[in-house]
Amino acid sequence: MKVKDFMITNVITVVPEMTIKDVMKLFVEKKIGGVPIVDIDGKLTGVVTDGDILRAIKPIDSLIQNYFTYSMYFEGRDLEHGLIDVGDRSIMNIAKTKGIVTVTPEDEMNNVVLLLSKHHFKKLPVVDKVNRVVGVISRGDVIRNIQKSILKEWE
Repeated sequence: MKVKDFMITNVITVVPEMTIKDVMKLFVEKKIGGVPIVDIDGKLTGVVTDGDILRAIKPIDSLIQNYFTYSMYFEGRDLEHGLIDVGDRSIMNIAKTKGIVTVTPEDEMNNVVLLLSKHHFKKLPVVDKVNRVVGVISRGDVIRNIQKSILKEWE
């Protein structure tokens, strides 16, 4: 079975100009946890997940470092100040932009299962020959497809 047979084609994407706060709002409204970032031509430029956002806004404890009697104090921040510090920055500041793992519509389901399990990804962007996002495939899509196509045959 090929990716094109079970990928989601109605893909929610964002553009590089969006802020971290914009993407957080989209995640909540659409009940999603990650999106591809595309340029004006729909070509993949990055990927961002809810985990990337959490790492960017995480609280930081205060820290005192002593380098042989030269002391430095780093003030911590709570979650609210973390969001204030980074919320208006471009989503590209925290997005993965290099080494993005993708699949094509013609890839076999076996390849998708290998990639999802090897990298512990929740979703993979599906791109065409010119790197334009044409779909997305998630672990849930794969499980549903396995249940529908393989497990039903065993019953």
